[in-house]
Amino acid sequence: MTLERLLSVVGPGALELDTAPGGLAVAVADVTVLDVLEPEIRPRELLLAVGVDPGSAHAVDLLRRAGETGATGVVFGPGRPERAAAALRAVAEESGTAVFSRTAWCTWAQLVGVLRAGLASAGAPPVPATRGLALGDLNGLADAVAALVGGAVTIEDTESRVLAYSSTEENVDELRRLTILGRRVPPWRVAAMREAGFFRALWGTDDVLYRRAQGENPERLVGAVRAGGEVLGSIWVAAVAGRPLSPGASEALRAATRTAAAHLLHVRTRGADDRLVEDAARALLEGRGSPEVLAERASLPEREPCAVLAVGAGSGTAGDDDPARRYALLTLHCAAFGHRTVVVPAGGRILVLVGSLDHDPRRADEQVTHLGESLARQLSATTGTPVRVGLGDVAPGLARADASRRSAELALKALARDAGARTVARAGDVADTVGIMQVTEALRDVVLPPGTSVARLAAFDAEHSGSCLVQTLRAYLDRFGDVAAASRTLGVHPNSLRYRLRRITEVSGLDLGSPDARLLAELELRLRDRGDGAGPGPSPRP
Repeated sequence: MTLERLLSVVGPGALELDTAPGGLAVAVADVTVLDVLEPEIRPRELLLAVGVDPGSAHAVDLLRRAGETGATGVVFGPGRPERAAAALRAVAEESGTAVFSRTAWCTWAQLVGVLRAGLASAGAPPVPATRGLALGDLNGLADAVAALVGGAVTIEDTESRVLAYSSTEENVDELRRLTILGRRVPPWRVAAMREAGFFRALWGTDDVLYRRAQGENPERLVGAVRAGGEVLGSIWVAAVAGRPLSPGASEALRAATRTAAAHLLHVRTRGADDRLVEDAARALLEGRGSPEVLAERASLPEREPCAVLAVGAGSGTAGDDDPARRYALLTLHCAAFGHRTVVVPAGGRILVLVGSLDHDPRRADEQVTHLGESLARQLSATTGTPVRVGLGDVAPGLARADASRRSAELALKALARDAGARTVARAGDVADTVGIMQVTEALRDVVLPPGTSVARLAAFDAEHSGSCLVQTLRAYLDRFGDVAAASRTLGVHPNSLRYRLRRITEVSGLDLGSPDARLLAELELRLRDRGDGAGPGPSPRP
């Protein structure tokens, strides 16, 4: 096993190579965690220097001894300063030993499992039909296995989520159709298999399990994918079109599970790398991250124009629709447009950082608008839920991306507040709504006197069942005092509305002819609409 092969299997999500003076063709025989009480170092091992400060003299001494004993490399913790890194590189050049850093995302415990699984899986002989597949090409692997076993294939992780499936299209059974459409085995099916002890049996054996046909469900084979004692996922095979599986299907699947280990491990650590990019983007958009780190991890140009889009469905708050599904669709659609983007889930909304925009401000604005309109249209059609997109101002570089994020979120909140036909806007397009939102936010902590007109109306409504004077006042003010329009909104006769308005004046003393009184009433009603306790008393909604 060479260092190059191990790194290709593990991927960049777990380890970062600092220097390899002996090249990557050197052999790796084992992975060992440093024992500080008995620091024995053996040839051809990758040594994990847990608890060793990379900036200390201990680290330098450890690296020298690793070179003297013929160790392949030493892995230090993340975040060492440049001076320490330079000192270790100098020692590495003398000793011929490779130096690595553990990524911040991957813990030491995870790294041990990943590397040992990588050693085990990288040494597995490939199934002939899978030769030539790029590492991590799970869809290609699924198609190759399907051809070998004569059935439809899905590759799943340990949580029964679908990672890939074969392109078999003919007469697939209902369970496979539901699994592929939902990108995971239906929860009721998972619960039934767990209760029956199926997963315990699957994860506890190296053999292929057989499930006979039952009703409309065809016969199935399933094998666990594992490496170095760690379970990575499973491969499922189902008969199609009423045809039995190939005579050698079980043996072919058994061999495929060994080959699949390297692919699944690569995909999993590549996912960790994606999470590192997402984490760096989130930190930058929150104003606490480094543009240099994000530029390096996401291959985004640091000093070229960029912008943020805020995407939400329904009211734009958490709980609407399915954020995970919107995230997957957004990633797909952004890739289809050819933009260099990073998609970041953020509660009930999703942020899209778009880089490499045109240097001409007008053209950059047009690019952002076109992308926002296309995403809103396509996602709304795909999900069946109205999707709104707030467009952030174009920033001159990644360092100002947080300002673009703030303007995009303001626009999205304004769109959700209006709940009108408009689905895409910049903050400037909905400036009036943004303005009233900012005013009510600024007044959030203002304590109003308990005897305001609205407070008296709310108290009266609370004490008299069926009274709706606050609701009536809100409708009247929202319709600019138009009795006919307000009565239609409330579903009452205009004369009934006029009676209610007289009662409002009698109960609260509100002078509807006073601009100041109307302004205060409007503001207090909007503060009550926030549902954050602003203003005393209950706030019934229309």
